Formats: sequence, C-alpha cells, structure tokens
Amino acid sequence: MRLLSWNIHKGIGGRDRRYSLARITDCIEAENPDLICLQEVDRLVHRSGHDDQPRLLARYFRGHSVFQPVVRVGGGGYGNLVLSRWPVASRHRISLRHGARKPRGAQLLLVESPEGLLHLVNTHLGLAERERRAQVDRLLGHMLFRSADPHPTLVVGDFNDWRDSLGRERFATFGFRQVTSPASRYRTFPAWLALGALDKVFVRGKIEVRHARVVRTSLAKTASDHLPVVVDFHLR
Repeated sequence: MRLLSWNIHKGIGGRDRRYSLARITDCIEAENPDLICLQEVDRLVHRSGHDDQPRLLARYFRGHSVFQPVVRVGGGGYGNLVLSRWPVASRHRISLRHGARKPRGAQLLLVESPEGLLHLVNTHLGLAERERRAQVDRLLGHMLFRSADPHPTLVVGDFNDWRDSLGRERFATFGFRQVTSPASRYRTFPAWLALGALDKVFVRGKIEVRHARVVRTSLAKTASDHLPVVVDFHLR
C-alpha cells in the first residue's frame, strides 16, 4: 500500500507563484498512491480561480474524499483533504486552534484497506514551537483519537517542526515511531532548495514500512513550496 502526503500550497508554485492544479494532479498521479493526504487545499478562493479543489481532486482520482475546512478566506477557505482508494468506515475532524493563532486542524479516519482497518490522521500544525507541542498533546490525547487505539495508526502532514523535536519529545511518549528519520534524508521545504524536514510520518501498531522517500522530481519542485513524502507499507 502506498501513501502520499503533501502540502500543496493551494496549487500555487513556490517560485513562479503560478496557480496550476494540473501540476499537482500530474505529480500525484506519477506516484500512484492509494491514500493521498493533502494540506492547504483551497475551496472557492480568488487566488486559485475560485476552484473547488476538494471536488476537482476527488473527481480526478475517483476515490473516497474527506475534506476538513480550517481557515476562512473571503467566501471560501482552505484546509486538509484525504483521498482514499478504499472506503472510509468513520471520519472525524478536530480543531487544534491554539489561542488567537491561525486555526489548525486534524482529520481522523478509519480506512477499510485490503489488509484491515487503518487509523489515518492528516494534520497541519502551527508555526510556533509551543503551539505545536500543545497541538500534538491535544491530538494524541483527544477522545476521538484514543477511541481508535486498537488499530494500526499513521499520522502524517505538515508539522512545521524545523528542529525535528516532536518525534522524540511528544510522539515517542505515545508509542509512535518516526518514519521520516533522520531529518537530513527527508527535507521538503522550500521545494526548490529543501532545507527543512517539515513534512513527517509517524506510525504505531502493526505497520511494516517498506520504504519512505521524498519526491524530488522537477515537477514536484515547481508545483508547490513543499515536496511530497511517499511511504510504502503493509499492515502486519
């Protein structure tokens, strides 16, 4: 099974500032993932031509789609999106907003994969270190998250964790292993000259990770300001 996680920056290129959802879909399609976890997905916003990106992406990939609006922009907004080749048994979304800072959120899904139920979490954390720590604590301690404890769990997304500290300081306490380690091998931002390993994958339970990598194609480097992360795995 293959998962792709990517902050698509609303489909706006990091260097040329050109909006093109086609570059995003072409890059994703080239990787042929079964599960697609996206952050910063626009819906009805002027900068992206008022496109309903969740609807367009769901139509393109013809799978099951779950969207979480997080930040309002004019009459629309942007948020997190999961596209799945397989049915979704349950779906929840929780707010990770911290004080007066920009809203953040997480999607919690139980996916009916061919190898069994998978607890999949897609999130995008804040810019401040204290904020991120509070958000991880809220996520991992949340009743809806804990209700899926018996199932193998994947937590993915843009963690904005420049110091790469959340894995050892927070996730390890809850029994998670960081797949995207060491950070030097998983740098994703900025896409054209990646210095920070901001996009991460954590696993817990009976998950066997076969391979994890950053997509560094020329297309990926122009389509967004982040690079995608791809993980191949099985449920044991």
